[in-house]
Amino acid sequence: MTNRKADTDEQDKPIRLAEHMAFSRSFQTLFNDGMALVDETAVYLDGPGRTEAKALSRQAATLYAAESMRLTTRLMQIASWLLLQRAANQGDMSRAQVEAEKSKVRLESVGSGQDSHYFTELPVDFRDLVDKVIKLERRIAMLDREIYGTVPEAAEPPSNPVAEQLSLLKTAFRG
Repeated sequence: MTNRKADTDEQDKPIRLAEHMAFSRSFQTLFNDGMALVDETAVYLDGPGRTEAKALSRQAATLYAAESMRLTTRLMQIASWLLLQRAANQGDMSRAQVEAEKSKVRLESVGSGQDSHYFTELPVDFRDLVDKVIKLERRIAMLDREIYGTVPEAAEPPSNPVAEQLSLLKTAFRG
């Protein structure tokens, strides 16, 4: 005899589209886009960005340096989230393990220098990268809230974000 109450309860639950997307094949597109943006940013910062930064005023160069750090921090957070989600999708980690590890990921916690009047002096390609990364970060943060029910924290920044990111990456690649 089946439990009709449990079957009815399961059917009555709303479908969470973000969760469905994050655990479906369409997640691969988001993953690929995020990792491509990591690569694109690294190539820019190591090549044309380095050259373009040398031509900036002292104030704009300072903003460029600060914004570059924010950019790479955002990308490390995004990559960590994507790798954790992929590990969950592939069955390498349970949802509980992902939730425990993703508590170290801070989405939307890094400020931006876009309000500075020197921001318009920064190279166009750099500003475009900043814009793309912020939009991707917001999209992932929205997915994260929808899937895991998290609320953006106004907590203290991690004491050593690089070490935490390395720990996340090690966890994601354990097999």
